[in-house]
Amino acid sequence: MSDLERFHATAHGPATRPNMTAVGTMVWLSSEIMFFAGLFAIYFTIRSVSPDLWADRTAFLDVKFALINTSILVISSIWCQFGVWKAEQGVPHRTGKLLDVRSWGMREWYVLTFLFGSTFIAGQVWEYATLTMEGLTPTADSYGSAFFITTGFHGLHVIGGLIAFLLIIARSFTAGRYTHAQAAGAVVTSYYWHFVDVVWIALFFVIYVLQ
Repeated sequence: MSDLERFHATAHGPATRPNMTAVGTMVWLSSEIMFFAGLFAIYFTIRSVSPDLWADRTAFLDVKFALINTSILVISSIWCQFGVWKAEQGVPHRTGKLLDVRSWGMREWYVLTFLFGSTFIAGQVWEYATLTMEGLTPTADSYGSAFFITTGFHGLHVIGGLIAFLLIIARSFTAGRYTHAQAAGAVVTSYYWHFVDVVWIALFFVIYVLQ
């Protein structure tokens, strides 16, 4: 039996029994999909009635910077997945030297994920400040409202994910023993993080590529 099969068998009982934490997370993320679908609908609706405004305002966007910031978030999901694999194997922290990446556990990979996610948010704040100084604000026009609402709500979701990572990392320090419940918490947090990553890729394509 593999480490993953052993994890699910001991943590959740019979193989046919669903992981209720994972199921609850999936249901909640389904509602989040509907929420972001509504934001996309708002964006496309406003765009359809103000095409000339869109053609003018998209010139303010720094696509290269946004691409770099997007890459940072995408890479953070890779680090997150490495952390998931370690959590499923029951390895909460590194077993060797800090510079030996092969010995890293869930904690180290999640710290790296947190740093990359924080860098993404810092980049978004810098972009907001730059656009504001150039005259593109949430209240300037319908484009500004659509841009800041869609990207802003996503940014809040990223911040929520960062808080979740902090909680998972803190539990790995405070708990005397790494339990299956803690591992499950790390896994479902990764579900959320991958979700916000995919949503941002869609937003990047719509806002910065299609414009």
